[in-house]
Amino acid sequence: MGKGNSFFSLLILSLLCHSIYPITAVGSPSPVNIWPKPRAFVWPVPQAILLSPLFTITSPTHHYLDAAVSRYLRQVTTEHHHPLVTPAVNLTSASPLKTLEITVNDLAAPLHHGVDERYILRIPSAGPTAYLTAFTPWGAMRGLESFSQLVWGDPARVAAGVFVYDWPKFEHRGIMLDTSRNYYGVDDLFRLIGAMGGNKLNVFHWHITDSHSFPLVLPKEPELAGKGAYGASMVYTAGDVQRVVEFGLEHGVRVLPEIDMPGHTGSWAEAYPEIVACADKFWWPAGTAGPDRLASEPGTGHLNPLIPKTYEVLKNVIRDVTTMFPEPFYHAGADEIIPGCWKADPSIQTFLANNGTLTELLEMFVNSTAPYIVSQNRTLVYWEDVLLDAEIKVNPSVIPQNTILQTWNDGPNNTKRIVSAGYRAIVSSADFYYLDCGHGDFLGNDSQYAQPPGTKPGNGGSWCGPFKTWQTIYNYDITYGLTHDEAKLVIGGEVALWSEQADPTVLDSRIWPRASAMAESLWSGNRDETGMKRYAEATDRLNEWRYRMVNRGIGAEPIQPLWCVRNPGMCNTFQPFGEA
Repeated sequence: MGKGNSFFSLLILSLLCHSIYPITAVGSPSPVNIWPKPRAFVWPVPQAILLSPLFTITSPTHHYLDAAVSRYLRQVTTEHHHPLVTPAVNLTSASPLKTLEITVNDLAAPLHHGVDERYILRIPSAGPTAYLTAFTPWGAMRGLESFSQLVWGDPARVAAGVFVYDWPKFEHRGIMLDTSRNYYGVDDLFRLIGAMGGNKLNVFHWHITDSHSFPLVLPKEPELAGKGAYGASMVYTAGDVQRVVEFGLEHGVRVLPEIDMPGHTGSWAEAYPEIVACADKFWWPAGTAGPDRLASEPGTGHLNPLIPKTYEVLKNVIRDVTTMFPEPFYHAGADEIIPGCWKADPSIQTFLANNGTLTELLEMFVNSTAPYIVSQNRTLVYWEDVLLDAEIKVNPSVIPQNTILQTWNDGPNNTKRIVSAGYRAIVSSADFYYLDCGHGDFLGNDSQYAQPPGTKPGNGGSWCGPFKTWQTIYNYDITYGLTHDEAKLVIGGEVALWSEQADPTVLDSRIWPRASAMAESLWSGNRDETGMKRYAEATDRLNEWRYRMVNRGIGAEPIQPLWCVRNPGMCNTFQPFGEA
């Protein structure tokens, strides 16, 4: 980062010396906006110039940046976006903008965690050339997206006399999608990743397998998908994975695979029944107390750490996945180990009868798999349970110190516990970032929905209810309650869509624009320059951004009636419902 900091410091110094623009924080509302809001955006005189009919973008040759340049050139010249509220911007008679010239300092930088995403964008008050400078191709892609949002109208015009200096607050900004409980086609994943790039999100966390299905076709273990997928048409081949990974790179989005284990592996039993405990059982047998159930929800099965065959299969799985996915992070799950499942297995019963413990079983599993994953030049990611579960967790000495733990329970408290132990954290707190919450339960005969009128509905049957509004997501500070040093260990966050009650028909509306709220919070923060939460100011901007996403083919749900947009301030209130 030293070389990059020097490069940008010199560039900004040069701009200041030439009195181009002052480097200041974003201040009063702008008639045209970028989402996520940039760190520094200066537009002293709101004016626009036409985009030349011959407008072009020049850039150094780079396989993935070339694809992005072609995509954005097509977008800015054909989109002809008409804002919900006509911008109060003077279209000058100055010469049109003919060229966006891109300069990249380090073309070789790979799209890995921590890559430099900074960019500087300068659009003159009069043509012919605008300038986009970035340290890496991935920063250039972020700048291209910002430029595209400053273009509107027919004929196309662009904000002029603009200076943007921008970089993310958090390095890891992602979306987790579960494709096991319900299947999503490759085109659905493309649409998701494309929208992620538009929101400057950079990690697609692909929760590929679970107890319900195993859709990933692995060369060394083809029977896992051959028998564990929902059907031959509901799988992801090696070719599909390559297309998804390449599409991600073209949009500046890493594809992080998760193969959940040892829990959530019932689908493995279709191919290897001998290595899976409590497979194909009813999840909560009649007369069984809650703590003794076999799974957290319908769909049972845990890998058995006592069976040597388990590790033969796992090594093949890990080797195939690390070959198919170039991403340096490897998510190995390790959440929701249910004691009742392991206890139901005869071999584990014998182990426990000989004074073994379930914790020893999990440590045996982690000790047998973690070193092999690391040997594949991967950084391990686990769900928090492996360290924080109340019943079955490993000793911290078992987990490599550079492991990343993803938190989902107990809000900021578990984040605090993870970073206090010295581990890096990804925040996906269910209280704030779970997009599936608030849609009730999926059990077919759930008696809580057959109560007499007047019965209090509680959380509506959703274990993590209520529904997480965009404001809830936007306002969450993922380093809340942490010291300065602890906060440095929080690498970012992910919203999560589990698919018990989601499939391609609702994918867009469940995710967008709520994920956009997290995108801004993790890119430039959720507070203004005075330190106040800026969700009220963000509402009009998010309305406009959601509208633009819809026009780009993303089925994002509305956040207000159109009337509110056309009547600024009329849908606010002077009656506070709580502290800002």
